[in-house]
Amino acid sequence: MILHQLSAELALVLRVLLRQPGFWVPTVLFPAMLYSFFGAGLAGQGPAAAYAMAAFAVYAVLGVGFYQFGVTVAQDRADPFIRWQRLLPGSALAPWAARVLAAIGFSAVALLLVLALGKALGGVVLADAQAWVRLIIVTHCAALPATLLGIALGSLVSARAAVPLANLVFLPLAYLGGLWMPPQLLPDAVAALSVWTPTRAMAELA
Repeated sequence: MILHQLSAELALVLRVLLRQPGFWVPTVLFPAMLYSFFGAGLAGQGPAAAYAMAAFAVYAVLGVGFYQFGVTVAQDRADPFIRWQRLLPGSALAPWAARVLAAIGFSAVALLLVLALGKALGGVVLADAQAWVRLIIVTHCAALPATLLGIALGSLVSARAAVPLANLVFLPLAYLGGLWMPPQLLPDAVAALSVWTPTRAMAELA
């Protein structure tokens, strides 16, 4: 019964998200596009090139978790269909589990695009296959606080305000954390703030 409900919820979530290019185009394709514009320019620079790929990998995964949960939670609060759906019999955890699985799927696609470009354009070579697996695991673990932040944002603001506020929070964190360029290339004032941001720690961990 629970598995049947979970599969139905997952199919619904995927159908809704795939019909919203405003969600999956920025969160899935933009990280790879930005990496090809900026990160791939560090090809052949060893640790700097590897850092750029890892940082954009973090950016790709964080964006999926933050925007999917932040924006959709706010939209669900104003959606009559979702309020009606909550009155139906079944597990209350199934809709959340479906969202988590959908987020993992979208983030995996965004992440793999960045890693593929890192290898093809950036010339990044890691020690072995286990290093690639560790990078994937670390980036998805880093997505947890971003997902929780997205849920908090979506729970506090209206559906109309969710997107601009999400951009206002996430994009500065990405820049300050050195996800778009290595921290040593940031202006001095920005670099001083960078060490205090969670995104900087996530990029360095990756």
